[in-house]
Amino acid sequence: MTQAVTDTIDAFHRGLFHIVQPKGRGHRAGMDAMLLAALVADDRPIKVADLGAGAGAAGLAVASRLPKAEVVLFERSAEMANYARRSVDLPDNAHMADRVSVIEADVTLTARARNDAGLIDESFDHVIMNPPFNDAGDRRTPDALKAEAHAMTDGLFESWVRTAGAIMIPGGQLSLIARPQSIAEIIDACGKRFGGIEITAIHPREGENAVRILMTAIKGSRARLSLRAPLFMHEEGSHKFSPLVDDFNNGRAAYGRL
Repeated sequence: MTQAVTDTIDAFHRGLFHIVQPKGRGHRAGMDAMLLAALVADDRPIKVADLGAGAGAAGLAVASRLPKAEVVLFERSAEMANYARRSVDLPDNAHMADRVSVIEADVTLTARARNDAGLIDESFDHVIMNPPFNDAGDRRTPDALKAEAHAMTDGLFESWVRTAGAIMIPGGQLSLIARPQSIAEIIDACGKRFGGIEITAIHPREGENAVRILMTAIKGSRARLSLRAPLFMHEEGSHKFSPLVDDFNNGRAAYGRL
């Protein structure tokens, strides 16, 4: 009897790196992770935390594009943290494996418990996150692994942004991708921790409503919020990615701040 395949090895950045993902269950990384990674536009030697990293797609995408970046993948789920470790250990990722590590930790921890888990105060230049985005009232999937990755809990952005602020150096950059309906909660969570918020709406095509937002902010900044020009994923009348979005997806360009 043929054994069912439970995992896949998927190529990103046109084969420059790969990740191991569960097949037919759990959250499978794609364009959201690549757009999130594109927000880190920093050629210096930097340390990057990927909160809720899953199998590691966004963090590995940062390491793939930025050869001086050291990346730590933080993931609460033991199963997904194991996928992230397997991803880092793939032979195809050997060229950057020494710059990427995995820590199994709950990013909502506070104070000493957070530090003891490896989320060390003021130790990262950049923090990236793609938090769960489904409202608790949404129809729940029977896939427990996917539900854990997608289900938003009360105060989620507050707790994740609080951790980001704690583990980031002054002047460090927070980057995240979320659904448009979360804008108010995200801005509220930033509070006095972060300023200089820049928000970009992502639309499938011109004339269609936004489906995601990209946001960056700077720890300790007092600069005002900016709404940037929208990004359109596809060319009009087609499913072909626009040239700029295709560059972001494949690690050829970064989406730097204004």
